[in-house]
Amino acid sequence: MNTNGKPVAVVIGATSKWQADGRNTHLVHGGDIDDSDLPVGVRWGVGGAISQKFAQEGFYTVLTTRNAANAEPLNAAIREQGGDSAIVELDLAHRDSISNAFARIREEAGDPDVLVYNAGYLEGRDLPPEMELLEHMPFEMLETAQHISVSGPFLVAQEVLPAMRERGEGSILFSNNAAGLRGRKRYTGQSLYYPRVMMRTLAQALTEEYSEHGIHVANVVIDGTIDSPGTRAMPRAQQHPELIINPVAIADAFYYLHTQDKSCWTHELQLTPYASKPSF
Repeated sequence: MNTNGKPVAVVIGATSKWQADGRNTHLVHGGDIDDSDLPVGVRWGVGGAISQKFAQEGFYTVLTTRNAANAEPLNAAIREQGGDSAIVELDLAHRDSISNAFARIREEAGDPDVLVYNAGYLEGRDLPPEMELLEHMPFEMLETAQHISVSGPFLVAQEVLPAMRERGEGSILFSNNAAGLRGRKRYTGQSLYYPRVMMRTLAQALTEEYSEHGIHVANVVIDGTIDSPGTRAMPRAQQHPELIINPVAIADAFYYLHTQDKSCWTHELQLTPYASKPSF
């Protein structure tokens, strides 16, 4: 319970599929890997780093995940750092799950001051090279991608916008990737990212509709591979560490967006490693 009346940050997708026991980690490495020697800031990828950052800055941080057990280690780490946090189960594929989760958040934590939408998916990543073309893509994979990248952001925004508008302040920050800039070929080993373009479009529409009500909406393009247990263990990351993005630095960027002066808001921010060419 948020008994201290702290401002509330909700992180949708607080854990990473590339964490030590994540789904992507299992897919690429065949099982769990040891993350005991990694800094605590990178163990749960972007969502974990953002959750820790807002908790460190005095926010009551709500970690959402489909399965509470996935976020227990992150929740414990935040509390060991002196922060306040809670776990709420939320499945973006089901509208009732979203509404029930936010009813609980409002009751136990309060109306969110910040919403960070960081949900991801691996659908399409496990398809073999001979199924790379769209004609071979199972429709169920597209449905999952749409739940995460299209209907999920829409429904989550509807849950927090009324109270933010009533207060005249608040932040909604979308964690996106380079595929959100335009449609791109889905290479073997990559997820089905086409719908990410719609997430960017939603952020643009919300900016036009709600900026005048004091709500800061921004689309953050994370343009590269994010450091995490699963990604750090890949040969490419070990051979070219300069191409890997530090999630703690990403979290700093999200916090910067939330604390920007209203006279000078950023509505799209692209984060690219210095050694890479930015995506356009």
